[in-house]
Amino acid sequence: MIEVVGIGDDGWAALPRHHQELVLRAPVVLGGVRHLAQLPPIEGQRRESWPTPLRTQLPALLADVGSEGVVVLASGDPLTSGVGTTLIELLGRDRVRIHPSMSSETLARARMGWPAEETTVVSVVGRSPERLRRHLDPGACLVVLCADGSTPAAVAELLTGEGCGRSTMTAWWHLGGPSEGSRSGTARDWDSTPTPDLVILALKVDVLATMRPAVGPAPGRPEDAFDHLVARAARTQGRGESRWQVFTTSATHDLLHAGGWLVVGAAAAATIQALVPRSVLDAVADAGPLSILALALLAVVLSVCSEADAFVATSFTAFSPTARLAFMVVGPAVDLKLVALQHGTFGSRVTRIFAPLTFTVAVAWAVIAGTA
Repeated sequence: MIEVVGIGDDGWAALPRHHQELVLRAPVVLGGVRHLAQLPPIEGQRRESWPTPLRTQLPALLADVGSEGVVVLASGDPLTSGVGTTLIELLGRDRVRIHPSMSSETLARARMGWPAEETTVVSVVGRSPERLRRHLDPGACLVVLCADGSTPAAVAELLTGEGCGRSTMTAWWHLGGPSEGSRSGTARDWDSTPTPDLVILALKVDVLATMRPAVGPAPGRPEDAFDHLVARAARTQGRGESRWQVFTTSATHDLLHAGGWLVVGAAAAATIQALVPRSVLDAVADAGPLSILALALLAVVLSVCSEADAFVATSFTAFSPTARLAFMVVGPAVDLKLVALQHGTFGSRVTRIFAPLTFTVAVAWAVIAGTA
């Protein structure tokens, strides 16, 4: 049985006594150089630091030291992007026992005052920060496990590019230890200077991020994108809020979301009416089938939310009902932001086929419905 002992940034002295005794009695101790350096000298104890690369060379090290009487030192919770997970994958659950200390994400939530059920933990250790995109829901609380001190700046750049630049970020390093520190700011104003490497990021997504496009492998969001809202509803029930209070809070959020897009639609309609000469609009509207194609193409270019399409379509009074219907049908089916999403997800070959096909089908059904 391999015993895996988690050590926090507060070091050896803060370990519970029974964890210390496990280490002191072990004939073999494995761990990172930083952890091994914290141990008191023990005569006859064999100590081995991790080989590089760990995943490929770990089996040979384990074969050399065996598994009986071996203690492994790990950071915090060894099952959180840690060596505990790797050991269980290699040896099985029955040959590894985990003794965790306080995990970094627990400490980060404690510093921020965020309940566990309202917080999503996302690891970008060995992964691209792009995996955060599907979690960027308005008001979401995210704890991001970082690869190193450059990760917070990379996340800030991603957020700004996704229209979430007003989101607040706090980078915490060496949590729970004597060197604990932090840096806070908004994503768009984030200081790009790297933080210390042992860093974790607490992120509160801007509530106005409702204006950003939905994210997923296809239009719309995955079901678990709303888990934090469900958790919040359950928590408010638990602390005495009535169902009516929960309902009004949710309804207010939805109203603000829809209202924002209605304002965008009204602004788009007013801008078109002000900038495009009336004679040009009338000429296009009288162009027969070309007027239908013109409004369909305009829907693709404008890329406004479907909640705003009706505002824009209603302003085109010179156009036939069929042309305006084509505008409202094509907009939610294919626009520039959806084409970009399809290109990034499926590649250019699929997009070159799928986007024109979707456009053609949407226009055809609008014509059929409009002339029926």
